[in-house]
Amino acid sequence: EVQLVESGGGLVQAGGSLRLSCVASGFTFDDYATAIGWFRQVPGKEREGVSCISSSDGSTKYRDSVKGRFTISRDNDKNTVYLDMNNLKPEDTAVYYCAADTSSRQCRYPEVWGQGTLVTVSS
Repeated sequence: EVQLVESGGGLVQAGGSLRLSCVASGFTFDDYATAIGWFRQVPGKEREGVSCISSSDGSTKYRDSVKGRFTISRDNDKNTVYLDMNNLKPEDTAVYYCAADTSSRQCRYPEVWGQGTLVTVSS
């Protein structure tokens, strides 16, 4: 079974840091996914892309609001993708999901989703 499991969410004060992890089971990133992305969703709002890392060359992209604060990385040996979040702001509060794209390197068509992990940033 192809599965993604996120962890690392929690409550943090503004200016603080968190590291989210996304572990894949049932597949390896390089063999199955063209890219792995992090997305987030606030209740009542649309899900939005946060960051993406390509499986082939490790290229990354970020939404403008998190550039310079968030870093996406991967550990192929552990089949894990991370999202390091620094200088967190209350507007970063959301449920964060990781997802695997099997057709694009820009996380345009995520197909496999994790269950999400809640990040709450207090002011």
